[in-house]
Amino acid sequence: MKLFDVYPLNDITIVKAKGSYVWDSNGNQYLDLYGGHAVISIGHTHPHYVERVSEQLRKVAFYSNSIINPLQQELAEKLGKLSGKEDYQLFLCNSGAEANENALKMASFVNGRKKIIAFKKSFHGRTSLAVAATDNPAIVAPVNQTPNIIFLPFNDEASLEACFKAQGEEISSVIIEGIQGVGGINVASESFLQKIRQLCTQYGAVFIADSVQCGYGRTGKFFSHDYAGVNADIYSMAKGMGNGFPIGGIIIAPHIKPKYSMLGTTFGGNHLACAAALAVLEVMEQENLMQNAAETGNYLIEGLKKFPQLQNVRGRGLMIGFDVPEALKDLRKNLLWKHRIFTGEAKPNVIRLLPSLALQQKDADLFLEALGEEIAALTMQQATL
Repeated sequence: MKLFDVYPLNDITIVKAKGSYVWDSNGNQYLDLYGGHAVISIGHTHPHYVERVSEQLRKVAFYSNSIINPLQQELAEKLGKLSGKEDYQLFLCNSGAEANENALKMASFVNGRKKIIAFKKSFHGRTSLAVAATDNPAIVAPVNQTPNIIFLPFNDEASLEACFKAQGEEISSVIIEGIQGVGGINVASESFLQKIRQLCTQYGAVFIADSVQCGYGRTGKFFSHDYAGVNADIYSMAKGMGNGFPIGGIIIAPHIKPKYSMLGTTFGGNHLACAAALAVLEVMEQENLMQNAAETGNYLIEGLKKFPQLQNVRGRGLMIGFDVPEALKDLRKNLLWKHRIFTGEAKPNVIRLLPSLALQQKDADLFLEALGEEIAALTMQQATL
């Protein structure tokens, strides 16, 4: 049997990982500034994480949600403490797409409405309703298409107000990434998030903060939306939550009341997943990783801004993007193959940095040095053409 070929692959096989580094099957070491798509939050194979998961595996890895699982309550309490949302309620699932599916469904249960406001360049997942609210027609199958999604310009308060004025009584929810990831590291302005909160409250809509990629401490605050000083009704989480173990969830404001069978999951919140998620929060707290993300991220951003060839350096904490001009179009490829540094991308010309929240300044310096060398080499190469 062949694998279903839906991913373009680099000819690299990773066999070992530690901290901010990975090694391939030929023994080559790479600096990981991609983090498996913002998944590796506390560093690869962190000793506490390995021990916490291994210990749980020796006890019980899985049983159904028909019995009491104390790890779920322990996770809810720890998550409430670190996020500052202690009065919220936690529902656990397996992935970011599933978290957003449940958030959008929950919103519709709350107010009985169907219409959803999403934004240009948004990405909320690949499952049914999440992909319908994703601004990429190439991955939306005909069966996913629905007239219930309204796409508005990102950070455009006038368009948002006009939409609510025209259709406010029909709008179930507004879903927004605090920083668009796949869309290219586009930061939602504080005033725009505040306007969403105001209009959702005014019209009885549900404010959904998609924090799958931009949450879990990545930006220096637990949720990137927190920079606006307002609370969403539902926050969705996943990628950094389990440091590679599949787990996702939504936290739900106290005014939203649960009912039996409203939501459900087979694997969500299983014993092993909770152990992984608890290990992540414990390391984040013990090692002050949110503060490190803010400080190391600021250091990186300031370093990137010193290269005049790079355009529109942006982001918060360790969620950073910059535009690459045509003359440097091979920059990301050369960083990987010549300097052994993994980075992310967003089409057509954005390099994204999504490293572990434990990234050290010396690792940032290693990247900036390699970046400078490659920019100089590509610039010289262009000058000789």
